[in-house]
Amino acid sequence: MRLSTPERVVPHPSHDQSGGRSPTVAMGPGWFRWRGRYRTVVLLAVPVVVLAAVVLVANAWWAASPAGRAFVAAHPCHLAQADVPTDFPAWLRGLHWFNLLLLVLLARSGLQILADHPRLYADAHSTPGREWLRFRGPVPRGRPWTSLDDSVHLSGAVGLPGGRHTVGQARSWHFLAAPTWIAIGVAYLVLLVVTGEWRRLVPTSAALAPSAVSCASSYARFALPPGEGAPGYNALQQLTYFATVFLAAPAAVLTGLAQSPALVNRFPRYERLFGNRQIARSLHFLLLCYFAVFTVVHVAVVAITGLRRNLNNMVFGAPGHGWAGPLLALAILAAVVGLNVAANVTTWRWPRGLQTAFERTSMRLVRATLGRLRPSASYPARTVSPYFWANGLLPDSERYRRLADNGFRDYRLRVCGAVERPVELTLEQLRALGTASHVSQHNCIQGWSGVAAWTGVPMAALIDRVRPLPQARWAVFYSYGPGLSGGPYYDAHPLDQLCAPHCLLAWAMNGEPLPLEHGAPLRLRNENELGYKQVKWIERIEFVTDYHAVGAGHGGYNEDHKFYGVTAAI
Repeated sequence: MRLSTPERVVPHPSHDQSGGRSPTVAMGPGWFRWRGRYRTVVLLAVPVVVLAAVVLVANAWWAASPAGRAFVAAHPCHLAQADVPTDFPAWLRGLHWFNLLLLVLLARSGLQILADHPRLYADAHSTPGREWLRFRGPVPRGRPWTSLDDSVHLSGAVGLPGGRHTVGQARSWHFLAAPTWIAIGVAYLVLLVVTGEWRRLVPTSAALAPSAVSCASSYARFALPPGEGAPGYNALQQLTYFATVFLAAPAAVLTGLAQSPALVNRFPRYERLFGNRQIARSLHFLLLCYFAVFTVVHVAVVAITGLRRNLNNMVFGAPGHGWAGPLLALAILAAVVGLNVAANVTTWRWPRGLQTAFERTSMRLVRATLGRLRPSASYPARTVSPYFWANGLLPDSERYRRLADNGFRDYRLRVCGAVERPVELTLEQLRALGTASHVSQHNCIQGWSGVAAWTGVPMAALIDRVRPLPQARWAVFYSYGPGLSGGPYYDAHPLDQLCAPHCLLAWAMNGEPLPLEHGAPLRLRNENELGYKQVKWIERIEFVTDYHAVGAGHGGYNEDHKFYGVTAAI
């Protein structure tokens, strides 16, 4: 049945738009964990300022000492490469400005995603109280608290698109920008090699390291090194640009991929390269901070060492164009700001168009790559999480309450639609089809994760029992639980994923009957997908030819109402 859903973003009443304590960014202040207690990050300013002052004084003393003067004389700050071209080619200049636009889109949408679960962990289980950094207060005790409750509002001037729990739209922007950023990064690296421009960035001598120390000492004394502003880079600049291009940028991609349930459940060793998913998520955030600091320092150096000359180089490839370069650079920056404003406006006015663009581009790439992986990872039982976040609205219907009060003895799972043998099965009849167990990591779209042991009937066994018709391509899972905007929750899954060995209709969690808050009597476990696809409180399953005839036609309740993607392999 097709339903009508809003084509604009309308905050639901349950999405309290309050959140932080800052008057401008409602994400609020942050707290870091030190010796088991949380302290506001504002307190970091004091030791940071003191440390900076100590470093500056110590550097000035060292530079004036005989040992310091001898070191600088032996390892002067000089150009890393003396034979680099004096101009910047057009392709490099164009990619430089395009990269700026994409980085801003990635950073703003990334902050919006972070606002949906504003806690960062080294702990693999996302246990409240174990965060190393958080942007809201502690999880309340003595009352139900879901991960949706934990999300915070973010100003549209900072986040893309702003608001609270707009993670669906933020992900659309993030994954539209990310493949483009990767593509221009690859093109940039290829052109560096082909044109010989790599000599600007790649260190070719170990002598650059002590020379970089001399450069750093000079900057710390607020003195420009000799030759500053020349077309080439000094040793410190070259090492910094090399680290940014060849280390930080790939690390951002690799830590982002570690958020993919399809990838880490197929290749669990990949996640362990970073320690665990939450460490990878934290590193992803720290890399965002690195790029922000790098950009500020980069702009400052451009301004200090000759703003007009440098901007002419960045716009025209060579100096000598008067104020044309700065004016055109200012116009480019205004265009970047304007495009970001347009992105916000587009998201709030035409979110369905954004969702469609996302589905027709980036998600097709995801389905063709990550979507084809088959999960095989099984975690050791000792890794089961001590805390597992709850999410979603508990069923409130009289029918469900009666079933729960009776221990679900009267429960019947109805399987219908494009099948040869529609059935209604009790829990005992489902168990008779076969039982399987595995320990897997649940990955929520908001960012938290948790490991649990699941026991249930393999979906492949149920599919064999009902025999889908040849035209059936999808199965739609309907829940007793309501969605945030009213009406039953539902979600569609492709049959090829449901036939995977690790795909279960789970009735037990960690060796106990499935708790009510986690989906009793049945919940889906499709380890290729993020958490919102794991339908809880399953009422019936309908096999269909195409999910476009279900609901508003976008693949599920959150897809219809919150503009999520129908594929959630990352």
